[in-house]
Amino acid sequence: MRFAGMGNLLKVLTREIENYPHFFLDFENAQPTDGEREVWNQISAVLQDSESMLADLQAYKGAGQEIRDAIQNPNDIQLQEKAWNSVCPLVVRLKRFYEFSLRLEKALQSLLESLTCPPYTPTQHLEREQALAKEFAEILHFTLRFDELKMRNPAIQNDFSYYRRTISRNRINNMHLDIENEVNNEMANRMSLFYAEATPMLKTLSNATTHFVSENKTLPIENTTDCLSTMASVCKVMLETPEYRSRFTSEETLMFCMRVMVGVIILYDHVHPVGAFSKTSKIDMKGCIKVLKEQPPDSVEGLLNALRFTTKHLNDESTSKQIRAMLQ
Repeated sequence: MRFAGMGNLLKVLTREIENYPHFFLDFENAQPTDGEREVWNQISAVLQDSESMLADLQAYKGAGQEIRDAIQNPNDIQLQEKAWNSVCPLVVRLKRFYEFSLRLEKALQSLLESLTCPPYTPTQHLEREQALAKEFAEILHFTLRFDELKMRNPAIQNDFSYYRRTISRNRINNMHLDIENEVNNEMANRMSLFYAEATPMLKTLSNATTHFVSENKTLPIENTTDCLSTMASVCKVMLETPEYRSRFTSEETLMFCMRVMVGVIILYDHVHPVGAFSKTSKIDMKGCIKVLKEQPPDSVEGLLNALRFTTKHLNDESTSKQIRAMLQ
C-alpha cells in the first residue's frame, strides 16, 4: 500500500509540474511575424525611448542644496532665484518621465489586447507571438529598473514638493511663471499622484491592466491573469532548466528573465482577485522564490525586496507560512 501511495504521490507531482506552462521564450532573438508587426512597431516606438529615460533618471541629482539654502535664507532673493532656476529644468524632466508612463500604459493595453484575444489561450499566444511576448517582457524589465532607481532617489519628491509650494505661493501673489505653460496646475496634480507612489511605473501598469479587464467585460479576467501567470511560469522554467539556460548567449538575459518573472508576479498579485500567494494561484510561488534564492545574493536582493514590499497579498492570512518564511 505504501508503494502504491508513493506512486500516486509521484503522479500528482508530475501532473503539478505539467500544469505549469513551459516552453522556451526567445528573449534574445524573437522577431515579429507579419501578424504581429503592426502592434510590434507601435510598442517598439515607445520602447526605443526607455533606455534614455533610465539614463536620465540615473543621472538625476536633484536640487537639495539649493533648496536648503533658499529655505534657510527666505529673504535672500538671489538664493531663491538660484533654487528656482535649479528646480525648473528638473521638473520638466520629471514631466517627461510621467508622460512616458502614459505612453507605456497605452502600449501595455495594446499588447494585452493581442495576447489575450480568442480563439487562442494565453499560452498559445505567448508561444506563437514571441516578439510581442518579448516586448511585454521589456516593458516589465524597464518598469522594475525605473522604480528601483526612483525608490533610491528621495530628491525627486523633495524637488517636486518645493516646486509646488513655490507655485502656490506665487499664485497667492497673482504671479504667473513661464514654467506654468509647461507644467500647469492640472499636470502638476497628476504628476504629484504619480511620484507619491513608491513604485510609480508598476502602479501605472497595474492600473492599466485592471482598466483593461474592466473595459473588456466580454473577455474573462482569466485570459488576462493567465497571460501573466504563464509568463511567470515560463521565466521560472527557463531559469531552472539547464537545457534552456544554456541557450541564452548572455548572462544579462538571465537577469532580464528574473526581473520579468518578478514584475509579472507583482502585476498578477495586484490584478488577480486573490493574488499570487494564495493556494489557488496559478503561479508556483515557492518555485519562483527558490530560483531567485539560488542566484548570487547581491544580484537578487532588489528583486526579493520588490516581492516583499510592492506586492499586495503577501501578508494576507491565506498566504502559507512557508512562503512568508522564504521571504523573511
